[in-house]
Amino acid sequence: MNRLDIKTADIEKELERLGQPAFRAKQIRRWIFERGASSFARMTDLPASLRDALAARFVIRTARIAGHVESSDGTRRFALRLDDDNVIESVLVAMRKGWTACLSSQVGCRRRCTFCASGARGLVRNLSAGEILDEALLMRAESPASLRNVVFMGIGEPLDNYDHVLAAVRTIIAEDGLRIGARRVTISTCGIVPAIERLAGEGLQVKLAVSLNAPDDARRSQLMPVNRRWPLGRLLGACRRYAEATGRRVTFEYVLMRNVNDAPADARGLAALLRGLACKVNVLRLNPHEHQPSHTVSRRAAYLFRAALEDAGIEATVRGSKGADADAACGQLRLRALE
Repeated sequence: MNRLDIKTADIEKELERLGQPAFRAKQIRRWIFERGASSFARMTDLPASLRDALAARFVIRTARIAGHVESSDGTRRFALRLDDDNVIESVLVAMRKGWTACLSSQVGCRRRCTFCASGARGLVRNLSAGEILDEALLMRAESPASLRNVVFMGIGEPLDNYDHVLAAVRTIIAEDGLRIGARRVTISTCGIVPAIERLAGEGLQVKLAVSLNAPDDARRSQLMPVNRRWPLGRLLGACRRYAEATGRRVTFEYVLMRNVNDAPADARGLAALLRGLACKVNVLRLNPHEHQPSHTVSRRAAYLFRAALEDAGIEATVRGSKGADADAACGQLRLRALE
């Protein structure tokens, strides 16, 4: 069992079986999450016999860095090879204060959004909660400064792996975990309506980011097949309920594609769609990759689109393209590592 999939109750049961006091469980978690221990052997305040017994019971599995590129803006993108030889991506993004870790939640993705390289080879499997936490700890170890934010915007659809992602999130925000505030954790989704509604009832103050990318069902279904299952009306209804339940604004991600969804009329249609919903829009320029023809828009076009949204009363920002010179499209570095 991956050490990070171990629940405190599991450790306590094993400690009880070994005749050890329950407080050892807290020591073990402190070693893992505060000190970043990668083996039981490093837990030097535990008896040697206990370290050996735990190592025999709980197999240590740690992702290995299979590739690493760094862009001119400091963004660091990692291809991580898992124990079963599958590859995922994790990214470190420099912020004004500290760093943000962008984590994967699956090996591949089954949603096949046309502008994303993550699903180019389909879904292989979900990551366990322990593997997700392994990513987070590895990114913290690789971060040049403090890790302040975690976003689930890497490989995969987080809400298709709901239970493992939520288990990882609870450890990320826990006092005896990574101690990153819930409001600094973002879960991104292409629009899995039942999971959004379930997340609204979890009592967590995490940020919800929804990939939208079109102001009408016809085009969104072309770009994002998930829309055929949960069209815009149902999706935005779930987003409203999430905002009401949590008191947090929903962030909508809108990837601009030239001659696809970037016209002034598209901005007006998007504003009409979102009016009255507690939200903001992140406008992004498409990062082209070999599995998607280039429809990249100019910076000027992105700012004009934002201005049209703001003129219609919708708060919007143009989000910078981090790592644009370093396999920036999500999933691109993974494909290179597989090749």
